Amino acid sequence: MNASESAVATSSRSEARPTCVRYDVEDGVAVLTIYNPPVNASTAQVRSGLLSGVRTAAADPEVAALVLIGAGANFISGSDLREFAGPLPPPELPAVIEAIESCPKPVVAALSGATLGGGFELALGCDARVALNGAVVGLPEFTLGMIPGAGGTQRPLRILGGARTLDLVTSGKRIPAAAALAEGLVDKVVAASLRDEAVSYARGMGGKRALRDLPVLEHEHGALEQAALSVLSRHGARPQAVAAIGAVLAGLALPAAQALAHERREFNRLREGAEAAALRHLFFARKAAEKANRASGPVEIRSAGIVGAGTMGATIARAFVEAGIPTTVVDTDPAAAAAVTGRLSRSYAQMVAQGRLGQEEAAARASLLKGSGSLSALAGADLVVEAVFEDAGVKKAVLEDLEGIVRPGVPLATNTSYLDIDELAAGLADPTRVIGMHFFSPAHRTQVLEVIRAARTGQRALNTAFAAARALGKLPVVARVCDGFIGNRIFNAYRRQCELMVEEGALPQQVDAALEGFGFAMGPFAVADMSGLDVAWRMRQARLAPRRPGERYPDVADALCELGRFGQKSGRGWYRYQEGSRIPIPDPEVEALIKRSAVAKKTPQRTFSGQEVVERALAAMANEAALLLGEGIAERPGDIDLLLTLGYGFPAHEGGITSWASNMGPRRLAEALDVLEEAAGPGFRRADPAVLLA
Repeated sequence: MNASESAVATSSRSEARPTCVRYDVEDGVAVLTIYNPPVNASTAQVRSGLLSGVRTAAADPEVAALVLIGAGANFISGSDLREFAGPLPPPELPAVIEAIESCPKPVVAALSGATLGGGFELALGCDARVALNGAVVGLPEFTLGMIPGAGGTQRPLRILGGARTLDLVTSGKRIPAAAALAEGLVDKVVAASLRDEAVSYARGMGGKRALRDLPVLEHEHGALEQAALSVLSRHGARPQAVAAIGAVLAGLALPAAQALAHERREFNRLREGAEAAALRHLFFARKAAEKANRASGPVEIRSAGIVGAGTMGATIARAFVEAGIPTTVVDTDPAAAAAVTGRLSRSYAQMVAQGRLGQEEAAARASLLKGSGSLSALAGADLVVEAVFEDAGVKKAVLEDLEGIVRPGVPLATNTSYLDIDELAAGLADPTRVIGMHFFSPAHRTQVLEVIRAARTGQRALNTAFAAARALGKLPVVARVCDGFIGNRIFNAYRRQCELMVEEGALPQQVDAALEGFGFAMGPFAVADMSGLDVAWRMRQARLAPRRPGERYPDVADALCELGRFGQKSGRGWYRYQEGSRIPIPDPEVEALIKRSAVAKKTPQRTFSGQEVVERALAAMANEAALLLGEGIAERPGDIDLLLTLGYGFPAHEGGITSWASNMGPRRLAEALDVLEEAAGPGFRRADPAVLLA
């Protein structure tokens, strides 16, 4: 082997981890090895090293071909998003790809692990791609409010055509190596010896095969139009959706150089925009939560138990089953527990009939769930979650009974939404076993789990909750004990202000329309009708506390419940519903009830603009978020944003409530809090917004 080597790029900042691209020559093939642990993200130093290495190889008469490969598990996992907040440091990725395509010698990308975003664009800029079995490729920029900016919307047009390229760009999906081979996105998949295989492939190429120089693949008439309609129906006219469609159309209509320039302009425009910044905020918040909220040691959950066969208990059980964990549902009514298993089997049978699930997989999943009428069936479980009626006495009794049945030390989780977990655990001999695991509905689909750490919760219980969240594919967000914890406490402040605005002259449909226009999938009154007004009514009655003199209390929701208007399930709530329909219809009876309440309270009436509705509702959320941070209930602003976007439908393109507050700026936020404080009246606690603006 004839080899020479040099470090062609190193970090210029002493505080940064060194990064480099190593240059070797093996029997006429230059191998550029990218080293930027832990995941080989693309940085200016990496790009500089690649550019230098390609130029060196192009000028070396002893080099006939090049291979780019990543050290460690990944080729290039994507771009370093920390660079995206300002002007991109040179050299930018298109310059590296231009050097590769201009190099007279073939360049092969050796793909392993996750090759995403700019890493995959770099690979597409090479003449061929050899992938290790198990590798995945993808273009996730769309999920971060952008489109690819280094050929990701253009080079696949030469392989996939317009419709499939648009789907690739807008789905953000990771494509396994075998599927990528079938589509032509990679040229060879190997089981082992990636470096040797890539070097051999490069040596045998004999010439260039740059995708940029190939014609755009013909596509079926009407297919691109249907794909564009599908994108707009899923995402609306979000900036990245419109830009993705435009970039693909440009690629079909313009010469490659012009289409690539258009793509790059759109990428930079979106990258510098507020939406991409908000989504990057959530990305980094998620990374911080994942790093902080992980088990400190190995945890094995071989079986789980769920107490309570209601809707929430059933979907929690389904979440464990779909994670491959044998699960037993216990209810005092054995028929109710059996019904859960029956409903799950029928749901899977329907999925099989629709072609969404294989018969064997359906049978395997269904076999993991059992029902019982006795808590003794949970004696061997590694984790038990009680999901019974939201009543402190009932939950305390269940936890105390479980302590005498479930093996010592095994965590006992409560799926309470509001109750004091310290109080629930007080009657146990070992309160360190008790932890809150607040699931969101439907529990088998939502991506977040609120983990409530009580005063005496032990490390084993915390580790088990983190491990369970990971197994279930959910992000754990930690909260301390307070009424409603993080999510429900903020949502209650939001809902209360919306109801107060209705008393002051706004109509439910006006409030809902304003907040849906902001980005919520549903407004608060439509959500209340869907959830059932009686659920929150019972909680308010159970937790009724004396109010301060003059403190405002919105009572229209209580009055609706007293009239039997419980929402969609009764056909009437804040709205009325036609039989078999979930479409809300404004109801004059509700408007009359609201007016009677306002008259009785002598509440002055006025009109609201959509902006006033949004700012007051969100100011209430921001104020409560600041209180939670100040009280130590929430650990980080990003945790609050993750919980609200993943669990409550807060629009992700706004980045969450703390991101919204930061974007308001100190002056406008203070003005919004002034309005909120005046409207809320006595009893209002105003937070220091500085914790949101740091």
